[in-house]
Amino acid sequence: MGHYIANLRDIEFCLFDLLGRDTILGSSIYSDLDRDTVMGMLGEVKRLCENDLAASFIEGDRKGTDFNKATGDVKVPESFKKSYRAYVDGGWGLIDSPAELGGTLIPPSVRWAIAEMVLGSNPAVHIYASGFAFAHVAYALGTDYQKKIARFMVEKEWGATMMLTEPDAGSDVGAGRSKAVKQDDGTWHITGTKRFITSGDADLYENIVHFVLARPEGHGPGTKGLSLFLIPKFMFDLETGALGKRNGVYVTNVEHKMGLNVSSTCEMNLGEKEPAVGYLLGEVHDGIAQMFKIIEFARMMVGTKAISTLSTGYQQALAYAKSRVQGGDMKDMANKASPRVAIIKHPDVRRSLMTQKAYAEGMRALILYTASIQDAVALAEAAGNTDEGDAAHRLNDFLLPIVKGYGSERAWTLLGTESLQTFGGSGFTQDWPLEQYVRDAKIDTLYEGTTAIQGLDFFFRKIIKDNGRSLTKLAKEMGAFVAAGGPNTTEKAVLGKSLEDMQAIITQLISHAMASQEKPEEIYKCGLNTSRLLMAVGDVIISWLLLRQADIAATKIDAATGKDKEFYEGKIAAARYFVHNFLPLIAATRAIVEREDGEIMKVSEGAF
Repeated sequence: MGHYIANLRDIEFCLFDLLGRDTILGSSIYSDLDRDTVMGMLGEVKRLCENDLAASFIEGDRKGTDFNKATGDVKVPESFKKSYRAYVDGGWGLIDSPAELGGTLIPPSVRWAIAEMVLGSNPAVHIYASGFAFAHVAYALGTDYQKKIARFMVEKEWGATMMLTEPDAGSDVGAGRSKAVKQDDGTWHITGTKRFITSGDADLYENIVHFVLARPEGHGPGTKGLSLFLIPKFMFDLETGALGKRNGVYVTNVEHKMGLNVSSTCEMNLGEKEPAVGYLLGEVHDGIAQMFKIIEFARMMVGTKAISTLSTGYQQALAYAKSRVQGGDMKDMANKASPRVAIIKHPDVRRSLMTQKAYAEGMRALILYTASIQDAVALAEAAGNTDEGDAAHRLNDFLLPIVKGYGSERAWTLLGTESLQTFGGSGFTQDWPLEQYVRDAKIDTLYEGTTAIQGLDFFFRKIIKDNGRSLTKLAKEMGAFVAAGGPNTTEKAVLGKSLEDMQAIITQLISHAMASQEKPEEIYKCGLNTSRLLMAVGDVIISWLLLRQADIAATKIDAATGKDKEFYEGKIAAARYFVHNFLPLIAATRAIVEREDGEIMKVSEGAF
């Protein structure tokens, strides 16, 4: 048994009790699946994650990667290779692959439930296996011969990367300088330097296909001038996939990081040693739109990783709190001879544990709720229902910045301030996995768009550009839940007030955005508060999901016994605790936003 503790009971509850995923099984494109089959898959993944994958988690961190600067090759520890092979040989990479290429056709909600456990157990395994998912993009958007590349990626288990960032172009992707020149044979030669490339190289697979943004000669500035190219590490025969000569894409450096050390984060050079030959994806110049197909997957993955790490961090803290004896019961604090008790008896530890539980379970519900919207997209596409599919796709887009930005920010903060804190000084040592969780989780707030970027994207693209359609749809659903009554009426009233406060924050920011058309500096008032908005909306949504779970638990608890009864009791307690302890803070956020004067933007740089 490794460090990881999966919470399969809660995953099952979210999938079937909360989200009713059994209603989509046994019909349409999921006709071969039923609840028992899905739970069998999840049970097998739980065993795999708690044992085979978790086994190399610590050693992967301690040893990291081995970079050969002369050859540009990266090696990972043998123990990690064993974990990776256990995942791939078990066929689990195929859940992210196109069904047309032999992939496993399962609902996204089940796929992300599986991913949660993998990412919580040994996140680098899932990250290195992204080639299976990237093949989906190559197959869907590629030409006929590029579809063959996608097939090789799946059949031969090739790796993949996404190359956006450059030394002088991070979040500002449109500032990228990498250049592409078309050749007489229809291929392209790409030159440039890319940085912070996840899984840039590893001795886990025979080939890697890099998805690279570059600017073709003659194309204009900004993101609109970028195109997306497939650049393999080794050239290969397009009919057989047999490897040929080395292509001109090399690792020039591997970053030394505070965490996630077994995941190679590389600086990559293109075209310096020999031409970096690439294929224009789809033979169309639509790079940013194409790359966003990958970015959407990556952001969902990052949010899931963060939330899963918080979940296992909480499970570790809970187990420790039940076994660690320290001090007497607070009510007997005057009696120095009173019996010593487990720290879970102490009020502040209970406060901390319930905070962790509420956020972990609320954000798991957020992940799986978002995945259920992806189920709707897939089913609508299969049925040819364009309108329903478009609406579901917009709602998914609306939720992704919350999953990634809110999920990663809350998880990183709570892992350090609550989960590790539960262990006291022991949490600061390598005797327990918490310090590694904290180090590994910080990157989640940074890559695939920082929290600040997610906040800006959420407000300007997912609310304003969408004309508030997805926001309105979700707000109406939450409002109807509040109005429906039933159990937990006091808590629903608090949710209703917080929903009003959330909408008031959005209205205020929209007014600043509109005012900026005549007074440009008004836009600063938006930028100063978009991260606050993201956090507030996230808290409202997970309180809604927690209360929905509490309502279900209320209908089941009287007939339940033993661990089931305790499980339902925990659902009700977590929802009520979250609503009463965190939702009131949204009113304070509203007051801050409504009083925003933008004066901080007038302060001289020297004053900082």
